[in-house]
Amino acid sequence: MPTTTASRRPRPALADLGPVAQLRAGRLGRRLPQLAVGLVLYGVSLAMMVRGDLGLAPWDVLHSGLAGLVPLTLGQVIVAVSFLLLLAWVPLREVPGLATVANAVVVGLSADATLALLEAPQGWAARAALMVGGVLLCGFASALYIGAQLGRGPRDGLMTGLSRRTGLSLRLVRTGLEVSVVLLGLALGGVLGLGTVLYALAIGPLTQAMLPSLTVDLRLDPARQPALDPARGPAAGGS
Repeated sequence: MPTTTASRRPRPALADLGPVAQLRAGRLGRRLPQLAVGLVLYGVSLAMMVRGDLGLAPWDVLHSGLAGLVPLTLGQVIVAVSFLLLLAWVPLREVPGLATVANAVVVGLSADATLALLEAPQGWAARAALMVGGVLLCGFASALYIGAQLGRGPRDGLMTGLSRRTGLSLRLVRTGLEVSVVLLGLALGGVLGLGTVLYALAIGPLTQAMLPSLTVDLRLDPARQPALDPARGPAAGGS
C-alpha cells in the first residue's frame, strides 16, 4: 500500500540548544561518537585539499597564509584562529557548546596528522581527485558534525552572531565573511584556486543533501523534551 504523506515520519529537526540542554537532550551514545568522527573527517578533508594543491576552502586560504608567516603548522594555525574567533563571540553573546570547543581543537589536530601521513600526489588527475574527494568528504563530515546537535563551530558562531546583531541574512553575512577571509588570506600569501570555487559552490548543497539522514532525532527521547529550547530557533552548523 502506498505511503501517505500523513503517515510519513517527519524529518529530524535541528534544535538550537544551550550547552547544558545539549547534553541533557539524550542519545549521547550516538551523538558524541558522531561528533568525534565528523570533526576528525573534517580535518582529513582539509588536508586532502592541501595535498591536492588546487585551491583551499575560503577560511583555509587565510589559515595557509598565516601558516606561511608564523612558526606554526597549518593545524596549529586553525586551532589558534578558532580560539581567537571565540573571543569575538563574547560581544556577540554567542553561547559555546561541547562541539564548539571540540571543533577548535580536533579539526586542526586531525588536519596535521593527515598531512603527516598523506604525501602530495604527482599529476593533475591525482591532485584533482584529492580536491574533489576533499570537498565531498567535507560535506559528509559537516553533516555528521552538525547532525550530532552539540553546538556550532567557532566560524559559524561568528556568522550567526553577526547576523543576529546586524539584522542581515545568514547568506549575506557568510558571503561577506568568506570573501573577506579569502582576500586577507591572499594578501598574506594563501592558496586560492579551482578548489576554492568548487568548495564555495558545492559545500552548502552537499551538506544540505546529507544532513537529514545524519541528524540525530532528539524527539525520540520524550522524557527529555523539556531540555529542548525551541524558542532559540533552528541551528546553523558548520566549522
